[in-house]
Amino acid sequence: MSYKIVFTERYTRIAARFLQRHPDMARAYVKTLALLEVNPQHPSLRLHALGGRLVGVHSVSINLSYRITIHLLITEREIVPLDLGDHDAVY
Repeated sequence: MSYKIVFTERYTRIAARFLQRHPDMARAYVKTLALLEVNPQHPSLRLHALGGRLVGVHSVSINLSYRITIHLLITEREIVPLDLGDHDAVY
């Protein structure tokens, strides 16, 4: 059973800016989203819960430098991307 990624208007703007600045990351970004829909627990995503002010938010890795923070709604099988960028930008 797969998940549904629900894109907000805010996130869509963030992603567009990110891909404009980092066009070389487009393929890895799309691959990350595809894996996330099929299996959020896939080892290459390095899914983990965040703490502190980001309690209730999870993070997945696009690569060693870039992350996507998400709300993972298990009961509704939905994933809502929140932010995208390097470690310092999203945490």
